[in-house]
Amino acid sequence: MENLKYNDGRLYILDQTLLPNREKWIEIKNKEQAFDAIKKLMVRGAPAIGIFAGYAMALFSENNNIYKLKAYLDASRPTAVNLSWATGRIVKACESGKSLIDEAVAIHNEDIEMCRKISEYGLTLLKDGDGILTHCNAGELATSKYGTGLGPLLLGKEKGYDFHVFSDETRPLLQGARLTSYELEKAGVDVTLICDNMAGFVMKKGLIDAVLVGCDRVAANGDTANKIGTNSVAVLAKYYNIPFYVLGPYSTVDFSCKSGDDIVIEERDPEEIKEKYFEHPTALKETKCLNPAFDVTDHSLITAIITDKGIAYPPFDKNLKELIK
Repeated sequence: MENLKYNDGRLYILDQTLLPNREKWIEIKNKEQAFDAIKKLMVRGAPAIGIFAGYAMALFSENNNIYKLKAYLDASRPTAVNLSWATGRIVKACESGKSLIDEAVAIHNEDIEMCRKISEYGLTLLKDGDGILTHCNAGELATSKYGTGLGPLLLGKEKGYDFHVFSDETRPLLQGARLTSYELEKAGVDVTLICDNMAGFVMKKGLIDAVLVGCDRVAANGDTANKIGTNSVAVLAKYYNIPFYVLGPYSTVDFSCKSGDDIVIEERDPEEIKEKYFEHPTALKETKCLNPAFDVTDHSLITAIITDKGIAYPPFDKNLKELIK
């Protein structure tokens, strides 16, 4: 399931804010549209944002100072480390005299291979017939192919595995409802949509054998930045002794970030909580709302971090580095 297309100098994205009811492709023609596409979640998911930013940098640097363009795009979603990683890579390609579009295509192709490896590693930890809980969306819509958090499920489907997935709706932007259940239905994977506050219910009923989630940043000690609500799921999984797996590209590991306390958490428009997707507001106009996009899952709650370089188990501050030795 493609989320963006590059063809002969033109860049298109599938507007994910309109899913699942409408599939609309939009051409991105300038840096402002690229910024808005990331900020407004038309393109989303750490790997997909990185791929998109690579193409945007390559296409729009011709009419913009490349260093200012990088700073501009990086500001659209500060928590997603893949964004600054990809824009930085295009800057280095420019400084080295390389073709910027070739570098963007390379980022895209490498992500496809990266997702395949993450999916293969993740699949080794699952069994046919497992019940899986997911939170947010970390499939092909958020990456390039297979995905991170959903990758083992989609690859497993290809290999004949029969998983039973419970997808948290993921308030307030409903990525689990609008995107994860949409992707899995399209792929023929058995999926049941549940409200976020039902995670403990399905765990207590013995319906969950593992939790799979994607991530946007991994600190050096193994703390991870995940979609808001993930930390609550991790606490429940720990209580019910259910493996909690975080899946993401190795490029999301930020060794300059010592712990989750150092991760900048994006604050989104509070009105999303009581107005978005509702015909009428669900609370009074004067009622204040707090709307962080991410929270930090403590490393003590994580069973393993699955990357394209391999699987890291605790202690993460040591074993994440061991993956590349």
